[in-house]
Amino acid sequence: MKYIDALKISTLLKEAEVKQNPSCIDEILLKAETLSGLSLLEAAMLINVKDESYLEKIFSSASKVKDKIYGKRVVLFVPLYISSHCANNCLYCGFRSDNHEAQRRTLTVKEIEEETIALLNRGHKRILAVSGEFAQADEKEAVNYYCKAIEAIYRAKFGQHYIRRVNINCAPLSLSGFKELKASGIGTYQLFQETYDDETYRRVHPSGQKSDPDNRIDAIERAIVSGIDDVGMGVLFGLFDFKFELLALLAHIKQLEARFGMGPHTISVPRLEDALGAPLTNKIPYPVSDVDFKKIVSVLRLAVPYTGIILSTREKASLRDELFGLGVSQISAESRTNPGAYNTGVNKDGLEQFSTVDHRSLEQVVNILIDKGFIPSFCAACYRKERTGHKFMQLAKPGLIKGKCSLNALVTLKEYLDDFAGFTTKEKGYSLIKEKEAELDAPGRKLLEEFLHEIEGGGRDRYV
Repeated sequence: MKYIDALKISTLLKEAEVKQNPSCIDEILLKAETLSGLSLLEAAMLINVKDESYLEKIFSSASKVKDKIYGKRVVLFVPLYISSHCANNCLYCGFRSDNHEAQRRTLTVKEIEEETIALLNRGHKRILAVSGEFAQADEKEAVNYYCKAIEAIYRAKFGQHYIRRVNINCAPLSLSGFKELKASGIGTYQLFQETYDDETYRRVHPSGQKSDPDNRIDAIERAIVSGIDDVGMGVLFGLFDFKFELLALLAHIKQLEARFGMGPHTISVPRLEDALGAPLTNKIPYPVSDVDFKKIVSVLRLAVPYTGIILSTREKASLRDELFGLGVSQISAESRTNPGAYNTGVNKDGLEQFSTVDHRSLEQVVNILIDKGFIPSFCAACYRKERTGHKFMQLAKPGLIKGKCSLNALVTLKEYLDDFAGFTTKEKGYSLIKEKEAELDAPGRKLLEEFLHEIEGGGRDRYV
């Protein structure tokens, strides 16, 4: 598999076990807290830690780094599945081509708009469009569908509310296909390698375009070359040894940084979850414990401090709540993984890509974030202010994005509270805004006061 030296990674993991000692771990954490990131060996040493007291130190350092970069804000989004048709036969996915357990569906443009309105009605402002993957020969038709879908999402309105940013998770495209996708107005292009172990990759992807690991790994670079400067990466933990996967992911990121001077805008950390008709989910090959999962999130935050770490509703509510404080900066809420599931009465029992575990509503998630002192954020300002790619990295890497993130988060929270929240949520949310306002610098407080006043008067969508 391109860019991945499996022997080097295995050697580093063995070396890390030999070099393991408390003083070394302390030095690595002190360095990481300066937002310097981690070398592959340093990451290997942290991921090998088993001592509970040092695990707590790792978790604490990850929390500090996240706070230095992004402050207390946690961005909320929702996935919108637009098609469950897929040409691939991934053994862990409900959408795999050989799965005949349930009827598949590709939403029409009108249905996509209706789904979006249903989500706007609940307060959502950011959408991740997700689609099963097409056969390679059908790229032109697929790209045309993706672009129409994105246009429909942006066109949807609920009162004065509309979606402010659409990201997309879809098949790898050619350079020209990515350029068309970029022109449609997407934010981040998201693509997971799933596993970086070559043998495992080929075994769990027996047929379809996705069976070629190098085409998939090259797609991230093609997307960047095409002009999509915000990309999202990820591993499906549970397919292979999580320590190897973590280091391989970091090696891939270092390759991107060396070539383009920037890494991924986001990293997702899904664990293998049950899926109807997906044989690999009956017995997960490499189960990842909750403790090891917390290590994964924390080490990623320390190794790639500038990135947004995304946590899905695959995880149970109690673990998600705990991970808010360990480096996670973006979360989905009230997700459904089958097309047509949000619009009342439409395809609620259709084929799911995987089973979700945290079924709390958006307002329930907003409440728990507030209770824990985090700012629920619906912000999409960086995309709209063209703070993407290198511009974003220049602000995020040294922690200069924090002030903008905190202010914009408070403004979007005010909008949500005014327009969608119940009485108790409003009370708690307004109190949080007042508390966090005091933490802004003088210019930030002044600007926030102006924006809040405009929102009181009916204005919406204010940001810096």
